Amino acid sequence: MLKIAFMGAGSTVFAKNVLGDAMLTPALQDSHLALYDIDLQRLKESESMLNNINNNYGKHATIVAYTDRKKALEGADFVVNAIQVGGYEPCTVTDFEVPKKYGLRQTIADTLGIGGIFRALRTIPVMLDFARDMEEVCPNAWFLNYTNPMAILTGTMQRYTGVKTVGLCHSVQACVPGLLKPLGMDPTGVQWKIAGINHMAWLLEVTKDGQDLYPEIKKRALERPTPHNDMVRYEIMRRFGYYVTESSEHNAEYMPYFIKKLYPELIDRFQVPLDEYPRRCINQIEGWGRMRDSLVNNVKIEHRRSHEFASYIMEAMVLDKPFKIGGNVLNTGLITNLPKEACVEVPCMVDASGVTPTYVGDLPQQLAALNRTNINVQLLTIEAAMTRKKEHIYHAALLDPHTSSELSIDEIVALCDDLIEAHGDWLPSYH
Repeated sequence: MLKIAFMGAGSTVFAKNVLGDAMLTPALQDSHLALYDIDLQRLKESESMLNNINNNYGKHATIVAYTDRKKALEGADFVVNAIQVGGYEPCTVTDFEVPKKYGLRQTIADTLGIGGIFRALRTIPVMLDFARDMEEVCPNAWFLNYTNPMAILTGTMQRYTGVKTVGLCHSVQACVPGLLKPLGMDPTGVQWKIAGINHMAWLLEVTKDGQDLYPEIKKRALERPTPHNDMVRYEIMRRFGYYVTESSEHNAEYMPYFIKKLYPELIDRFQVPLDEYPRRCINQIEGWGRMRDSLVNNVKIEHRRSHEFASYIMEAMVLDKPFKIGGNVLNTGLITNLPKEACVEVPCMVDASGVTPTYVGDLPQQLAALNRTNINVQLLTIEAAMTRKKEHIYHAALLDPHTSSELSIDEIVALCDDLIEAHGDWLPSYH
């Protein structure tokens, strides 16, 4: 019997998608589904929901909720990671409110920027604990990481543990339909190639019947009535030539051009939603009370297989049935003008032999240059986490594109010190 462990199973909606998908996939439906979370109430709610799905689709799976992490992982073939260390309160609030005292504003703060750095610093120790357990009790398992900051966390696992790890994100498969549909273009039959780094990967090619669609895309993008919610990405495409995978609210804080105290008019011009992630968190917390009955207590709950990569990856490995994904993997010469230590997002083929990434070669120089500004922060954050040297936290923040464009060196160092103090026991000690 296959065993699929889900770390952070209290993420009930996401657990429904990934494990519900497994229950609807013949090659996976008889699996032992091991649920683990430190929030026992949410763990119980996910267990109840998944049991209802299982009852409605043949009762093939065995579902067990665990409070012992090592027992949950023991003998696993696949481990899905969807944890959030520190939650909305206190840690996400800290990530947003402390920088505001310095006049530094953010939108999502989960991938890069000062918020992404500190989310990584409190998450990496937990991930390394997972890795130590996996090396002991399920050394051959594949670790499917969905947790942000994707490149930092996945890169740490790939460089510093023996765990077979791939990072997965929705932005690759959503990119082309999300670009074409608002422009009145049909994505059916469109071929595309995407590569770069997570949340800043590039639509390098987009064709239909051999015809390059970029000229028409750019023409329609310029003509699209404003305002709309994709204006940052259109501006990046206009200036740098290519469309970027992740949303405008994310990319607004990965670059130094859009969120600026000296130019507040840019916020309205590019429709940048400051404090977007806290708003979403508050809405989700409030909405959970309404969703709970339809998800947790609904004995007639239904599920359709989603577009999440996880079940397709597991199916491809079990059946030796090749499946292509956009995966986050170590840059073993895949993108030749990015650092070898970087975690890159490239097309990968999955089958019984595992995840095989494809060679991309050089990115256009301007795209590689933009990626490197983010990779600098990623690599220095990993360095800080692995050495426990405070100076590397400063280095990561000093090289962050948005933070360094807004604050002085002294302000950035002071902000880091304030965030370290505010996080308290959520961070290990640094020297």
